[in-house]
Amino acid sequence: MSERLTLAAQGREKTGKNANRRLRASGLTPAVFYAPGGASVPLTVSEAALNKLYASVGRTTVFDLEIDDKGQKSTQPCLVWDAEYFPTKNRFQHVDFYGVDMDKELKLRVPLEFIGTAKGTKLGGKLEIYREQIYILSKPATLPKKILVDISGLDVGQGLRVQDLAMPEGVRASFDVNYAIITVNMPGADKGGENGANGA
Repeated sequence: MSERLTLAAQGREKTGKNANRRLRASGLTPAVFYAPGGASVPLTVSEAALNKLYASVGRTTVFDLEIDDKGQKSTQPCLVWDAEYFPTKNRFQHVDFYGVDMDKELKLRVPLEFIGTAKGTKLGGKLEIYREQIYILSKPATLPKKILVDISGLDVGQGLRVQDLAMPEGVRASFDVNYAIITVNMPGADKGGENGANGA
């Protein structure tokens, strides 16, 4: 297993719009750390360091948050749980970090990446994609950034449902209804594959 990336964070006493505006002007991003037990700690992190980290970990890779809160130092395995952006800028406005228990499963939504060319499309079929993300269950150490879906074997009239997806080791799809992910339909054909597409 590769070594986890780290992000340094400082405790934050002042909150509110004006205080946060001053932080951002000095190159810092307001944040909150939520511990597994429910406690929350207001923090600040370097905007530049956060940008670099987020480019690598996104929201599904665990990293170590090194917190210095009034001289009390701790290191917490975390995920980026939520991130707010400025409406007109590609810049973080606020970030929430969620402390994880490495021995407990998490439920997260991850994107699907479709690979290959469905053979049915060569016969005039059209791909109908119903889901581009799914919920998965996994311990933090095995969380994937995305799920690869090989569609090269799909012929006209064939498709894949969530139960058909190949999951990485230690990962399973979370669903109540075996909903459709993708089908190859002939133009004008009945698109019955969408049945159950709202299950999660």
